Amino acid sequence: MVVGNDSSVTEFILVGFTDLTQLQLPLFLLFFVNYMLTVVGNVSLINLIYLNAHLHTPMYFFIFNLSFIDLCHSLVITPKLLMSFVSENTISFEGCMAQLFFFCFFVHSECYVLTAMAYDRYVAICKPLWYTVTMSPQVCSLLMFGSYAMGFAGAMVHTGDMVRLSFCDSSIINHYMCDIFPLLQLSCTRTDASELVDSIVVSTVVIISSFIIFVSYALILSNILHISSAQGWSKAFSTCGSHIITIALFYGSGLCTHLKTSSDGSIGQRKFLSVFYTNIVPMLNPLIYSLRNKDVRLAVNKTLRRVAN
Repeated sequence: MVVGNDSSVTEFILVGFTDLTQLQLPLFLLFFVNYMLTVVGNVSLINLIYLNAHLHTPMYFFIFNLSFIDLCHSLVITPKLLMSFVSENTISFEGCMAQLFFFCFFVHSECYVLTAMAYDRYVAICKPLWYTVTMSPQVCSLLMFGSYAMGFAGAMVHTGDMVRLSFCDSSIINHYMCDIFPLLQLSCTRTDASELVDSIVVSTVVIISSFIIFVSYALILSNILHISSAQGWSKAFSTCGSHIITIALFYGSGLCTHLKTSSDGSIGQRKFLSVFYTNIVPMLNPLIYSLRNKDVRLAVNKTLRRVAN
């Protein structure tokens, strides 16, 4: 442990995903493949949306930003995770706080982007004649700016709350990243106020985003029930299906991780659950929005023909 003159920790050791030697290589290969698929998938989707004019719509504007967030999220978390499988994984106090900040920033921003996408789907299905006016480029840009601004504010609160704590007893973080709860466990000062602030911030994000998503889909469902044609039903469900799957994966894994206190289960369970929203969801999102999407398949064909010519 490296300590300064003020007896505070200046460097942390990230334990990683597991300390079982026989699992290090298989898990390294598994997460490396996951990382490559995440980077390639999100970069490809970003480029497809950027290069194809017919994808310059509000829905794909939000998907573009969602892929950007997932890509950055993966770049912040996974490299340090991979390092933990091959060597002792140390991170400076400043680096740990930076990782915590960007982790919180991208997670909070993704919550609000998914919320904006739910509103977009509501307008598209329930008010199609007003869609172009309601979801104008200015409105979409404002929604994205608000998502990033709220994500920044939440990350600043979490990180500022952590920076004011003292770390002097131990430098070993029983996790593969600098997350809130493992850091709170290491602090040698009282963390009651910090835990309360973190709970309020997380609860605010979850309640606001969940409420808007729930209301949006309740109105969408009500509208769908009045559609008599099978084609209308099919179009409505195909429009919302990918978004619903993404919300279920992201919110489901995130809530299972953060609603579980240290007394409810092992730290290993928390680490295992956190893998879903830090590694699995960013990898799956490009697939979810691509495989059954005719617009994306058309964009792929156009791009391949353009490259071939």
